[in-house]
Amino acid sequence: MLNTARVVAPRGACFTPRERRTLAAVAEAVMPAGRVIPGADERVVPKVERFLVDAGPGAARGYRAMLWALDAAAALSHGRPLRHLSREAVVAFLDGWRRAGYARRTMLRALLAPLKVAHFDDPEVYHRIGCVYGTTPATAERPRWQRERVLSPADVDGETLECDVVVIGTGAGGAVVAKELAEQGLAVVMVEEGEWFGRADFTGRAVDMQKKMFRDMGAIFALGNVGIPIPLGKTVGGTTTINSGTCYRTPERVLRSWRERLGLTGFSSEALDPYYTRVEGILGVTEARAEYTGNVARLIGRGCDALGYEHKPLRRNAPDCDGQGVCCFGCPTDAKRSTNVSYVPLALRAGATLIKPLRADEILVENGRAVGIVGTSNGARVTVRGRAVVVACGALLTPPFLLGQGLANSSGELGKNLSIHPASGVFARFDEEVSNWDAIPQGYAIEEFHDEGLLFEGAFAPLDVSAASVSLVGPRFMDLMESYDRLACFGFMIEDTSRGRVRRGPGGRPLITYVLNDHDTARMKRGTEILARVFFAAGAEAVYPTVHGFDELRTPADLERFRAATLHARDFDLSAYHPLGTARMGVDPRSSVVDTDHQVHDLPGLYIVDGSAVPSSLAVNPQLTIMALATRAAEKLATRL
Repeated sequence: MLNTARVVAPRGACFTPRERRTLAAVAEAVMPAGRVIPGADERVVPKVERFLVDAGPGAARGYRAMLWALDAAAALSHGRPLRHLSREAVVAFLDGWRRAGYARRTMLRALLAPLKVAHFDDPEVYHRIGCVYGTTPATAERPRWQRERVLSPADVDGETLECDVVVIGTGAGGAVVAKELAEQGLAVVMVEEGEWFGRADFTGRAVDMQKKMFRDMGAIFALGNVGIPIPLGKTVGGTTTINSGTCYRTPERVLRSWRERLGLTGFSSEALDPYYTRVEGILGVTEARAEYTGNVARLIGRGCDALGYEHKPLRRNAPDCDGQGVCCFGCPTDAKRSTNVSYVPLALRAGATLIKPLRADEILVENGRAVGIVGTSNGARVTVRGRAVVVACGALLTPPFLLGQGLANSSGELGKNLSIHPASGVFARFDEEVSNWDAIPQGYAIEEFHDEGLLFEGAFAPLDVSAASVSLVGPRFMDLMESYDRLACFGFMIEDTSRGRVRRGPGGRPLITYVLNDHDTARMKRGTEILARVFFAAGAEAVYPTVHGFDELRTPADLERFRAATLHARDFDLSAYHPLGTARMGVDPRSSVVDTDHQVHDLPGLYIVDGSAVPSSLAVNPQLTIMALATRAAEKLATRL
């Protein structure tokens, strides 16, 4: 029986003593001591509590409810609460839930993920594995243009600022528009809800940076036949600050479909080339250097060569990257030219002003025209008036912001047509060192199947994030994590034909619904199978799909069993990125939200320049295309003004 009597609730804890004992019992069973990694004990409990406090009161209430449900189920099946069972019995009980139906295993994953992160987010555990624990933030003096051109809401509380264009958001759309317009001599004010974090703030620790820069700490989900997390940035630079820096141009076949289906005749590879070229020059887009793509790229290349598949380094906006492996948590060297280190500084140098952190609450409309915004922050209220308003909040936030004011929806299409690039990954264990934590996490690609709507890209994650993504419990889990230095991971995303919707939820939050259809589910299965074959061809001793019912594949027979299985959307552990299409561009005001210049059909002076205006899935990472379209939109708007 587990010894949990020593667990005492500290002052101000969000767990009761009983809940703490139960959680400690779960931790000790899920993460027993291995050969190298120390076992979990009651010390993880306060770490989970701190995580939940940061996530808000709703997170703590939900977590406690899951803990009570688990304890009650153990009491029903074993006659005793979970904290009074032997460690072996707890492991068996949890493993039963892990292999159960969707509801139970999803609840278990939600309960265990913070627990696993809490244990593995520890310098001692990192050291035992041989990983580097975080990075040392750089010291940097704020440049003059940042001191002079960046205002806090308190600086202008109660004031009304006048400008030519006010831009809401500083990500791939907003920052580009602001920079281009400012360089044309227009007076531009940017407003950003998040703070401005830079090298002096980047610790390289996933949990730490999620608290600072991810909206809702990364806990934004699409709800449907499977829950899909969609991480978003909440910082100057938006999601460009927390992405992997991959830069693709949209394939001509996708642009051709825009012209043929939607009448967007001005959009072709040739027509967009000048805008792509301009953005690529500013971002320094180039192929990832081989010395920084890591051993996983070498293994993927070896497997692809054996199978005859096309593969190559990814093009990225990080020409001076030195492969520290924390792209998604703030680049510690500023090598990744996200908009917080590229377009926003360029806009400020050209005379633009940034107000942060300021949440835009209202679009001002006078005489049937958008003429400014009202924003608030910690009691301060700021009005910014302009000749045009650019909304660049992103495909998940722009719709609820506008729907709450009854704007931009005469077509009834605002919030619809959501595509999200559903994604998954596969782990593989080798009998050779991989150690990909000191390489570019997403620096290599398999492009053989791109025309099938499958794009394979590297997807390595820090130790604690990887631990949370593995569903195993007990000794099997710890055995796998102790071979972290021999684990390779690669990911893929699909060009989805499924479509979702964004509505305005409680408090103005996005309420996202999305159902993965059978066609896309089959694509997810095919992507998993292809990656497994590549890993086996590269010499993997075992492959670990993130698919329910297939913990481990070791033989051709295992792979054949997977290939023959009937799988459903809920069987895949999915994430998603690149939300697009919720305020799509079009020539017909009855079926689209903005025109080809990005101006809202039914409200002059209001422009939407972000991923929501992109009319379909792009089949590639959309950052570069959003920026190219924003460059084009700024050109059109400057001419009009």
